[in-house]
Amino acid sequence: MAVADQRPLKVALLGCGTVGAEVVRLLHSSAGDLAARVGAPLELAGIAVRRLQKSRDLPVDDALFTTDAAALVARDDIDVVVEVIGGIEPARTLLLSALGSGKGVVTANKALLAEDGATLHAAARESGADLYYEASVAGAIPLLRPLRESLAGDHITRVMGIVNGTTNFVLTRMDEAGMGFAEALDEATALGYAEADPTADVEGFDAAAKAAILAGLAFHTRVTAGDVHREGITEVTAADVASAKEMGCVVKLLAIAEKDGNAVGVRVHPAMIPRSHPLGTVREAYNAVFVEGASAGQLMFYGRGAGGSPTASAVLGDLVAVARNTLSGARGAGESSYADLRIQPMGEVVTRYHISLDVADKAGVLAAVAGAFATHDVSIRTVRQEGHAGDASLVVVTHTATDAALQAVVDELRGLDTVRAVASVMRVEGTE
Repeated sequence: MAVADQRPLKVALLGCGTVGAEVVRLLHSSAGDLAARVGAPLELAGIAVRRLQKSRDLPVDDALFTTDAAALVARDDIDVVVEVIGGIEPARTLLLSALGSGKGVVTANKALLAEDGATLHAAARESGADLYYEASVAGAIPLLRPLRESLAGDHITRVMGIVNGTTNFVLTRMDEAGMGFAEALDEATALGYAEADPTADVEGFDAAAKAAILAGLAFHTRVTAGDVHREGITEVTAADVASAKEMGCVVKLLAIAEKDGNAVGVRVHPAMIPRSHPLGTVREAYNAVFVEGASAGQLMFYGRGAGGSPTASAVLGDLVAVARNTLSGARGAGESSYADLRIQPMGEVVTRYHISLDVADKAGVLAAVAGAFATHDVSIRTVRQEGHAGDASLVVVTHTATDAALQAVVDELRGLDTVRAVASVMRVEGTE
């Protein structure tokens, strides 16, 4: 049967903001190609929005817009529901309704997946429906499907990446232009890289949700955002960035998930990483994720991680996959959580520290500082000291140790009479 003779597959779109509007445009401009790739036309049957009166320059009939998302999802003629609303509710209720009635779902909702992905996967499994969410992490970069499908025969050992464009832009400007955090964030906001309220980005919440999703796929274990150790970049200073430069490093907000025996540690925090590392070259608002597999070795996925067009591209890719499955009666890969690994507390994670101290410039200081490290069995890799008018700065870089031991060292250093202040503490990744 010719594609034109096939019954159109009807799509309900929930949300018509930046990403949703681009999905509408792509469905219209690429209708012929999408139909050929799917094997049947894709017909936009309804668009749920909050305000009908909002002006929208989109190539669709105004009659498609509705404020009753629940009624749209419940329609018997809908084949696939695409959700780009974001947030927890009403998105969760709407998607559970869609999955419960056997409709395929495509979502870009990282927050919902990281908080309650297990419930969505259970609903999909019970009804035999598809749940696809490539657009939830790293925009247009094909990442989740390679982890879930292409690398399904391998054993992933570590995933480390830059998954938030706003923070990477800010840190790039701090590194390249010598800006402070506030100045760099103001520039990011002016250029549209940061939201009016940038908290989710700069405090690491966005990256933590993405890290949870990546860890779950990579290690076949349910991981929620609450399992992720999270630190943002608001405390990163120009001095930290300058110190990283002196070491041949650059500061990045990293999302890291790694397997350690029968446990998985997942964390998001700023870290110094060598400029020679593939992630060290990722600038401005770009994203990149470095994956290490037992057989595949080292792989890196790089590209535009946010924005209407890149995210819509990932949404359309998932929509084509779900539509093909709908036509053939097949179903894509569901949740894989068989490993059920223990979530490793941050204190057990093995890492390295860069510690900057303000100390008295007198004899015995270095011995006292070294004693604090020795007490907690933390080995020092390098020490650099600079004196100035009775004061001195001492920069210590450690070898690997548990994060708990390193934190204990920092706490003891703060109590030493010879240490006037612990100026900064930052983890170091990608070297040993």
